[in-house]
Amino acid sequence: MDSALLLAFAVTLLAGLATGIGSTIAFFAKTTNKGFFAVSMGFSAGVMIYLSFVEILPKSTAYLSEYFSAVEAAAYAAASLVAGLVLMAVIDALVPSGANPHENTQVELLGSGPELDRQSQALLRMGVFVAMAIAIHNFPEGLATFLLVLDDPEIGIALAVAVAMHNIPEGIAVSVPVYYATKSKLKAFRLSFLSGLAEPAGAVIGYLLLAQFLNHLVLGVIFAMVAGVMIFLAIDTLLPTARNSARGHLTVYGVIAGIAVMATSLVLLRL
Repeated sequence: MDSALLLAFAVTLLAGLATGIGSTIAFFAKTTNKGFFAVSMGFSAGVMIYLSFVEILPKSTAYLSEYFSAVEAAAYAAASLVAGLVLMAVIDALVPSGANPHENTQVELLGSGPELDRQSQALLRMGVFVAMAIAIHNFPEGLATFLLVLDDPEIGIALAVAVAMHNIPEGIAVSVPVYYATKSKLKAFRLSFLSGLAEPAGAVIGYLLLAQFLNHLVLGVIFAMVAGVMIFLAIDTLLPTARNSARGHLTVYGVIAGIAVMATSLVLLRL
């Protein structure tokens, strides 16, 4: 295999597997620590919202600007973001209310008997939903990282470092609810690990099958839709669940911390 292809795949793989680093953070919390849960979920929501508006949506608009005027590109990006929100709302509506974690935000981490089982199932479903959204996001991101490393290794590797830093808190978003639901570190790590594998999977599938058909127009639409999916999950699932798991402003502090960490990392990477 060409050395350039090996480098591009290795870089993309490492960026994707950074979700596993984030997943281990949940292992340091006790299963009854509601404060840690609220802060972690708030942190993840802050990361998702910040990335959606500050990085993903502008990236979408930039791609679309290659084909349309600035106003048209912004309009198409906004329409695609709304389409992502609507897509998640439709999926949410199709899930029976009794099994829908979005309609059961009164989740307590302490309980017993059937009530504890019901709460655990809600948290587990939420973790799976977050993992799916992150995997959807990572798939085109993996392809974009892979192709950029092939075209310009220096810029591509810099992007991969940023992606890896993003994936660490994304790993938290997946592992925390799964860990609290199953009390299994292995299951939490495994689901987080699998969501990260979407990154190299996007690279391989894109290169072998889809690269010749994908262009910045398609990626622009996909990125904006993914931003909508992440915003929906943060507002409809992560924040309500975190808010109802602990009193006070812990959720807000988590959101602020998530935004601050991601903002600082992005600025440092651009120096």
